[in-house]
Amino acid sequence: MAASQFNSSESNTTFLDSQFRYVLFPVFYSIFFVVGFFANVYVLFILRCLREAKAMGEIRIYMTNLTVADLLFVCALPFWIDYYRRKGDWVFQDFMCQLTGSFFFINNYCTILFLAAISFNRYWAVTRPLDAASSDHRCRGFIICALIWGSTIAMAFPYMTTPGVNPDGDKTRCFEGYQNQTEYEKKKVAVMHFVIIGLFSVVFFIVVVFNFLIARALLSQNMPQSGYSSSTVKSNRTKTSTFKNPKNSRGVKRRALQMLLAVVGVFVLCFLPHHIVQGPWALAVLQIKDGWGHMDWHQDTRQALSDAHQITLVLMGFNCILDPVVYFFATRKFRRFIVEHMKRMLKGEACSHSGNTQISMDSKNQSQKIQSVQPQPNEE
Repeated sequence: MAASQFNSSESNTTFLDSQFRYVLFPVFYSIFFVVGFFANVYVLFILRCLREAKAMGEIRIYMTNLTVADLLFVCALPFWIDYYRRKGDWVFQDFMCQLTGSFFFINNYCTILFLAAISFNRYWAVTRPLDAASSDHRCRGFIICALIWGSTIAMAFPYMTTPGVNPDGDKTRCFEGYQNQTEYEKKKVAVMHFVIIGLFSVVFFIVVVFNFLIARALLSQNMPQSGYSSSTVKSNRTKTSTFKNPKNSRGVKRRALQMLLAVVGVFVLCFLPHHIVQGPWALAVLQIKDGWGHMDWHQDTRQALSDAHQITLVLMGFNCILDPVVYFFATRKFRRFIVEHMKRMLKGEACSHSGNTQISMDSKNQSQKIQSVQPQPNEE
C-alpha cells in the first residue's frame, strides 16, 4: 500500500508522509467501492445468464474469475477508506491488515494474468477461427484459472503469514513503516519488489506481443472478393451471405481492435505507471545503508517518489471499474446480452428464457455459419 520514507536529516525512524493521500484515497476508493461493486455484481449476473445459455465458453471462465478477483478488492476497500480517514492509523486486528493487503495484491496480479489469458484467447480466436467456433475449450480455461489463482496466492503468501502492522509513534501502520526494520529485512522487501517488477515485465511483454499479433493478423487479412465462381457458390443463400461478408468482416475487425485497445489501455493506465515507479520508490523508502540497494537519495527526490507512488496506487485500483469495459469489447455475445437485458429491464423482465435461448441458438449455429464463408476472425 502507501509507504513510508526517510528524512535524511533525521533518524531512520522518521516516517515521511504524503499528506494529500488522506484526501485522495478516501475519495477515489469510495467511488471505486460503489461503482466497482455494482458493476462487477452485474457482470456476474450476465455471466450466469450466459452460462445458462451455454455461450462464450473459455473466455467466460476468465471473465468470471477476473470479476471475482475484482470483488475481493472492492470488499476490502472500506477498511482502507477508514485507514486513510484516520491519517494512516490501522485500528483493526493484524489479521485484517494481512487479509486486506493480500486482497489488494491478489486483485492486481490476478487481473494482470487474466487479461493476459483473455489476450491469448482472442489471439487464438483470430488466428484459428474455425477451431474457436467449433469448440469451447472450457477444460483449458479451468486449468489456466487454477494456475493463475495458485501462483497469485503463492506470491501473496508472505503478506498472509508475516505481521502486516508496524508501530509508528502513536499510530499503527498497515504494510508501511518499514524504516524500523533491520537491514536484512529491508533487503528482503526490496528483493520481493524487484521480483514482482520482473514478473510484471514478462507478462506485459507477452500481452503486448499477443495484441500486436492480433492487430497484424486483422489488418493483413484480405477482404473477400465480391464475386465467386459458380462452383464455389452452392446456393443463393450462401451467395447472399458471401456478398455481405466484407461488411461483416469489417465490423468484426473493428470490434476486435477495440478489444485490443481496451486490454492494452488497462495495462498502460492502471499497471505500467506503478511498476515503473515501484523500484526507485522501494529503494527510497527502505533507505538501505550499505551494500545492495543503497542509494543516496536527495530529500526532494524521495518526496517526489512518494507522491508519485500514491497516484499510481489509485490508478491500480481503477482497474476494478475498467475490467467490465474490457468485457464489453471482448465479445459480441456479452455486448448483445447487455443491450437485450437493458431492453427487458425497461419492460420489467429479468434474465429471460427467450433471450438465453436466442443466444444459445446463435452459439450452436456459429460453427455452421463460419463453414459457409471464407474464414474470418471469430468473435464469440
